[in-house]
Amino acid sequence: MTNDFCSGRVVIVTGAGGGLGAAHAKFLASHGASVIVNDINPAAAEAVVADIRSAGGQAEVNTSNITDFADSANIVQQAIDSYGDLHAVVNNAGINRDRMFASMSEEEWDAIMSVHLKGHFCTSRHAVGYWRDMAKGGDRPIARIVNTTSGAGLQGSIGQSNYAAAKAGIAALTLNQAAELRRYGVTANAIAPAARTGMTTAVAAMAERMAPPTDGSFDYWAPDNVSPIVAWLCSEYSSHITGRVFEAEGGKLSIADGWRTTPGVEKDAQWTLPELSVAMDDLLASEVPAQPVYGS
Repeated sequence: MTNDFCSGRVVIVTGAGGGLGAAHAKFLASHGASVIVNDINPAAAEAVVADIRSAGGQAEVNTSNITDFADSANIVQQAIDSYGDLHAVVNNAGINRDRMFASMSEEEWDAIMSVHLKGHFCTSRHAVGYWRDMAKGGDRPIARIVNTTSGAGLQGSIGQSNYAAAKAGIAALTLNQAAELRRYGVTANAIAPAARTGMTTAVAAMAERMAPPTDGSFDYWAPDNVSPIVAWLCSEYSSHITGRVFEAEGGKLSIADGWRTTPGVEKDAQWTLPELSVAMDDLLASEVPAQPVYGS
């Protein structure tokens, strides 16, 4: 154990059998948190828990389905039964079903929405129910939701319209959670990570780009580079931060500055179509163009 920055905190990490989730779970445990390692792959979750315990940390395996509302309640209950409380949920689990929009199947769309968007809803909803009851009972929690969006959700990504739409939904969900839940002592933030995982290296070009260095230099794309911001957001030290989306890769952190309303143009009557042709030039002149869609 390196320090107690998250000492006493009980944290659920979904999709923690590998990649970013495993990195987050191990990092949290190494800083004092007790971790529920959720993954639908029992062997993967057990391996992560074994690593945590061998390093002196506390963790338990959970294999509940985050897309099933009833089953996902068991993740929250296990945290409470095992460690007596729950302080944070890290929604990390995800899958890819990449396809150009014109060829995408209904199953590919639904699978992404289920795992990413509904998966973010289910576990968090049960956790929030627990925290709300605490707050109403006079025991205000110091609770955290950490969601996982993506650059694809913030600016789009060619061949990933399902994934981009789900991740954009997660960013918007985070804003709503932050606005609604602060009264109960719950903050909600999101991360948009870029790291070497099974999902990002499925494409040969990305695997080559994100390959570990062979000269002993800083491994920029290592997934555990993202974990410090996750642990910090789960800690008691982040109470003043809510409703933010943090982009994290390597040693770089930034805030994704969301949609903004321009000054606009206005008249005291309905616009005619010829007038709109002129007004559009003024409207476009005052905008800050969106970042380009990945792959465009």
